[in-house]
Amino acid sequence: MTSIVKGSHGAVLRPELMLEDVSVRLGDVDVLSAISLRMQERRVGIVGRNGSGKTTLARIIAGLQAPTRGSARIDGDDMARDRKSALRAVGILFQNPDHQIIFPTVDEEIAFGLMQLGHDRDAAARETSAILSRFGKSGWHGAATHSLSQGQKQLVCLMAVLAMRPRLIVLDEPYSGLDIPTRMQLVRYVDAVEASVVQITHDPDHVRAFDRVIWLDEGSVRMDGPTDEVLAAFEAQMTAWGQDDDLSDLAG
Repeated sequence: MTSIVKGSHGAVLRPELMLEDVSVRLGDVDVLSAISLRMQERRVGIVGRNGSGKTTLARIIAGLQAPTRGSARIDGDDMARDRKSALRAVGILFQNPDHQIIFPTVDEEIAFGLMQLGHDRDAAARETSAILSRFGKSGWHGAATHSLSQGQKQLVCLMAVLAMRPRLIVLDEPYSGLDIPTRMQLVRYVDAVEASVVQITHDPDHVRAFDRVIWLDEGSVRMDGPTDEVLAAFEAQMTAWGQDDDLSDLAG
């Protein structure tokens, strides 16, 4: 059920994400194990070490991958089984924009998703112009995507997602590898988005101001709750594991 909350631009419909017994098994490996969660906060962080299943969970939420068992639903719609609803409900921003951009120009990249939603070419062009103007990038009309920096490409991906007006945006390590000024600029853009955000990261600093944090470890939820509490436990464990690794290196 979608809840109505007050945003900076008035009443905002806040989507309900329901994960029910989500499990993913690849070969003999359980990548995710029986994850059941309900999320309706504006900003939710999912933290964990590399290999904890974070990216797989991001793909499940976005409907890009079907779970082996269970379901991911946004406002009751199954994201893996109903691709049209998934396109309207959720957008995803990956770590590497080169894995996301598929068209040679900025205009084509942004317009593609709009046309997937049923916009005709003229309507998609108008929406593309509007989103470029909103971000102060009207000069990017016709620009070749390959000529942009990594940060600029990531911004194009973000604009393409926002142009489709999803209720939920999944960010999968979107700031990795970016320089500090570019990262701060993208963070400001994301902070201003009224859509709900689920951000996947291994860096607790990226979600310290979020409403809720979920700690994923070896494919299972290890802790879920208020941001300060979860991050304190997560950082303490990361420190302990780091010290154990240092002692192992010395012993070796």
